[in-house]
Amino acid sequence: MENENDILKWLNRDISDEELTRLKETKDFTTLEKIAHYSTQIETPKVDVEKALADLKLKTKNTTKKGKVVSFNFKKFYKYAAAIVVLLTTSYFLLFNNEANFKTQFAQTKSFNLPDNSEVILNANSEITYSKKDWKNSRNLTLKGEAFFKVEKGKKFTVNTQIGAVTVLGTQFNVKERTNYFEVKTYEGLVSVAYKDTLVKLPKGTIFKVVNGVIDTNNTFDISEKSWLQKESNFKSTALRFVLQEIENQFDYTIETKNIDLDILYSGGFTHSDINVALKSITIPLQLSYKIDGKKITIYTYDH
Repeated sequence: MENENDILKWLNRDISDEELTRLKETKDFTTLEKIAHYSTQIETPKVDVEKALADLKLKTKNTTKKGKVVSFNFKKFYKYAAAIVVLLTTSYFLLFNNEANFKTQFAQTKSFNLPDNSEVILNANSEITYSKKDWKNSRNLTLKGEAFFKVEKGKKFTVNTQIGAVTVLGTQFNVKERTNYFEVKTYEGLVSVAYKDTLVKLPKGTIFKVVNGVIDTNNTFDISEKSWLQKESNFKSTALRFVLQEIENQFDYTIETKNIDLDILYSGGFTHSDINVALKSITIPLQLSYKIDGKKITIYTYDH
């Protein structure tokens, strides 16, 4: 029972350095470590190790027949212990993992309803997460990318992003958060936007935009203008770098540029139905050229 005692002492954190060294040399120590790790993730009653060991010895003694010694089968112990840990761990995640997650890939959109029946349309290369358990008391979610929201009236509804937060009670609005770019458009009702120390109220037809940490002064937009919801992206005085990022998101291409000022402003739009039409809509007004090679696009000046 020498190894058995070492194992019980190790599990109870009452093992000497010498005993620990001896235990680590056994072939089953790795399995023991895994069992100990996963068991710490689950709340279980405290075990009286001495009592458990005494009970084990008593059981072994009672099951001994005609002087025959019944050995403790640790291979079966590992097998059943590992199975129990897997079962408890699976049950833990099923019962306590309350995070809901919706995600889109490049060139993909997704529509779904939240627990309060609010509607969400998630744009390409975007992600939304929220707590199912807390949703009833706090309508909070986190957005990476872009999404359109049609919110049912009720308690405060908050969209959190890495750059800013958007709060409403019930309305229709669009939130876009990409690298160094944050934009909120109100299509109906009133939206509250928090960015650093700035709090802005956005009524219908207004927009709040932050580019590279600077708040854009253009504060209105045409709500009848087609948007990504109609498979079209439109821009007003937007740096070319952000326009090309959207091409990548909607078509799943990688774009490389040569000798081009990516901060040049672009006003216009492109359709999501044809990559060549989309690229011409951008390059022709800016007097640029492009080349497609597989899933790679190169954009360059005419004199390249």
